[in-house]
Amino acid sequence: MGRPMAANLVNAGHEVTVWNRSPGREVPGASNATTPAEAVKDKEAVWICVSDTKAVQQVLFGPQGAFEGLASGTIVVDSSTISPAASLQCMEGLQERGCEFLDAPVTGSKIAAESGQLIFMVGGSQANIDRVEPLFKAMGKQVIHMGENGKGLAAKLAQNMNIVFIYEGLCESLTFAKKLGVRPEKMFELIQASMIRSGVAEYKQPFILNQDYSPNFPLRLMHKDIHLMLDTGKESGVDLPGLKKIDEIYEEAAAAGLGDMDYAATITLLEEHAGLRKK
Repeated sequence: MGRPMAANLVNAGHEVTVWNRSPGREVPGASNATTPAEAVKDKEAVWICVSDTKAVQQVLFGPQGAFEGLASGTIVVDSSTISPAASLQCMEGLQERGCEFLDAPVTGSKIAAESGQLIFMVGGSQANIDRVEPLFKAMGKQVIHMGENGKGLAAKLAQNMNIVFIYEGLCESLTFAKKLGVRPEKMFELIQASMIRSGVAEYKQPFILNQDYSPNFPLRLMHKDIHLMLDTGKESGVDLPGLKKIDEIYEEAAAAGLGDMDYAATITLLEEHAGLRKK
């Protein structure tokens, strides 16, 4: 996600310096830094997009991390999907340096990142959102201010929870119908024509019909988000019994080696269980 986001900043005319944990992934038109500390030196705004909570903490506060190079007054925006509680801890650390902070996770997957059509869910002050508005516009089509710091991540986890429930229901219904002799194409026709129509079904339809599970959003990352939801629910006193069951499906998928495929690949497990697909 981070690479096309940075590319869109360059294409919009912004001066961009990048650092990536995986070497060799350059962004045309951007300068390259050897460490996070070097990347943020003399910058007005810093944007982070990495895979998990540990990675954000390492990029910010690890050896040669961004914290070492940040100037007072810099605004840091994190578009990673991580623990809301851990994000607030990062904010507190950055405030000690005199920096501002927004949590701004995204939705839209890889395709939206490449086309600059991401939707940002933002936690933080409106004044800080206004400061980086041109950057949001270069990378996305909409910014939704969810509230104070941490609320962007809370909304992101809740949204992804909806996605995993909707997709699991879609998978089970398609497998059920297929076992009873109804073709998936006809089921999608019915879904599109009725009140159960959904963006998830519409987006995933061609991939399911073509059995194309190349990663738009890898299963391992959705599984990571499910664990974040469960942990945050436990911290907040919210029971999530349905999500616990879906987590079992993702555990099985991970054990079956599907982690680097798109999360849509969970349907293959149901098809195997139903005798519709060979292992």
